Amino acid sequence: MQIRIKGQSQGARSRVAAIALAGWMLGAVGVLAPVEALAGIYRYIDDAGVLHFADSPRDPRYRRMKVVHQDGPVISPRPSPRIPHERDYDRLIVKIATLHRVEPALVKAVIATESNFKPDAISHAGAQGLMQLMPATAESLGVERPFGVLENMDGGVRYLRAMLDRYGDLTRALAAYNAGPTAVDRYRGVPPYRETQAYVKRVLEYYRGYRREFERPITAQSDLRGNPRNTTGTNGQMNDRVSDRVNGNANSKGTKR
Repeated sequence: MQIRIKGQSQGARSRVAAIALAGWMLGAVGVLAPVEALAGIYRYIDDAGVLHFADSPRDPRYRRMKVVHQDGPVISPRPSPRIPHERDYDRLIVKIATLHRVEPALVKAVIATESNFKPDAISHAGAQGLMQLMPATAESLGVERPFGVLENMDGGVRYLRAMLDRYGDLTRALAAYNAGPTAVDRYRGVPPYRETQAYVKRVLEYYRGYRREFERPITAQSDLRGNPRNTTGTNGQMNDRVSDRVNGNANSKGTKR
């Protein structure tokens, strides 16, 4: 079978060709046919600008079309992930991230992936708060109130900074944040855990999206002591040591992991 397409311009030919080829494919093999069934499609453009398609070409000018493999329907693009939109914590994120020399967009991406901005989140493994600190990790970081936004974020960013310094590589640092440095050291890279691999991919996707947000001024009416969300501990009192460190009012430093 052959299809011939004539058009006034290359753009017009391409649009018409795409519609014609899609219709022919759907009629020939069905909407859900495997990609392999479409592997034998050939095309060429003759001297008059006519675009030709064929599945059994006899003309040597035909060239086999490249087949792109992807999940989902044959002619449907892979959907992009939806990035959570939350601006209430941005000013706090900038202060703490800047203090520990971590990009704010990266901190926000980790928070979005870990807890979806829920300060009272608890995972099935027992990780707690915005940045999902395990109790042992929180204790080693000196985090006394893991559900307090300020303490949890400060501890989580310090731990993320430690992983970045340890590996010097963003991908491995994120894998260590999720699976622990022991697993990353054992496999000399991202562990072959489905959860960790998906985690790293999602954080990096969010990170690329959030970088644009921090390129423009933050206008949200939020601050360390006036955030729309609760930045205090579970007993309603902010940890003064953490607050002073973030605000630059003291020389105290948190416990390193």
